[in-house]
Amino acid sequence: MSHEHVSNIGRIWKVFGILSAVTVVEVYLGILKPDVLFMNDFLSMNLLNWIFYALTIFKAYYIVWAFMHMEGEKSTLKSAVVFPVIFLILYILFILLTEGDYIYGVFKNSTIKWNF
Repeated sequence: MSHEHVSNIGRIWKVFGILSAVTVVEVYLGILKPDVLFMNDFLSMNLLNWIFYALTIFKAYYIVWAFMHMEGEKSTLKSAVVFPVIFLILYILFILLTEGDYIYGVFKNSTIKWNF
């Protein structure tokens, strides 16, 4: 039984290119902070932050997809790995935004001083 070695150099460069491009977009937006995205809010957070969250989740998903070889697995295993992670990310995002907005409101609308 003979196994043929298949080179993955092209695939590695493709993954590197995609992840690098997303990182360059993140850095570019972080340096420029376009007013259109930075000064407009959606669900108590500016659009630029939402874009950063979306790009970060995309990169995390793509890393799992490429480096953990999830593209070759059955859809049930993919779902069993990906859906709980998506749920947990959305859940912690909800908690952080809700609690952060509440704390910000308490300090903004009361006589308590910011001391941190």
